Amino acid sequence: MLAPSVAHLSFVRGDGQALDFTPGQFLQVHFDYADGTATRRSYSLASRHSGPLHAGGTVEIAVSYVPGGAATALFEALEIGQSVQASGPFGRFTLQPGDVNARYLLLATGTGVTPYRAMLPTLARLMEQRAVEVVLLQGARTVEELLYGEEFRSFAQAHPPFRYLPCLSRGLPASPHADMRHGYVQQFLEELAPDPARDIAYLCGNPDMVDAGFEALKARGLTPAQLRREKYVSSR
Repeated sequence: MLAPSVAHLSFVRGDGQALDFTPGQFLQVHFDYADGTATRRSYSLASRHSGPLHAGGTVEIAVSYVPGGAATALFEALEIGQSVQASGPFGRFTLQPGDVNARYLLLATGTGVTPYRAMLPTLARLMEQRAVEVVLLQGARTVEELLYGEEFRSFAQAHPPFRYLPCLSRGLPASPHADMRHGYVQQFLEELAPDPARDIAYLCGNPDMVDAGFEALKARGLTPAQLRREKYVSSR
């Protein structure tokens, strides 16, 4: 469990082959409702990935548990060794090879931070190759709900061009880290002085945050080509 209601799940392909994907893409898991109706749920790939996964490599996702949810029932019933059906990868919420920006601004709430975990090896390479800077603003209610928070903090310590700003809406802990903020992700964009001459921004997670962040960054002059977004909508 990454948080009280979010699980990190690992799979391998049943045929033993590798799953090649670009960080930022997602899988669709297939399942049936109790009445037999077939449906799918989308989950961003969380595997830290810098190239094709080797055969047998783990395929990782973060799953929000929704009481009474059909997908939750599927995952809770799984035991080690059982299988699920999935398709993909899909999606274009990825780092682009042609980018020449000086800085990436990564905004996320909830499981919307999952794609950025997958991007860490690629970001490390970009920081080394072209001295790009990266700032991750991660929104959560409490410290306990900062998904992969310790991984991001450790990555920031090992890679100084990467800055990690957790934003907690329900208040700070007793001894907060210097880069921890009290409030919502979009409230702290001005602190970073977004600049269309050097920034590209990614926004992923709660639709309200994505919309508010998009408008704030657009007001600072970033163009639609510099704003890449993906909204997470919970299905019940």
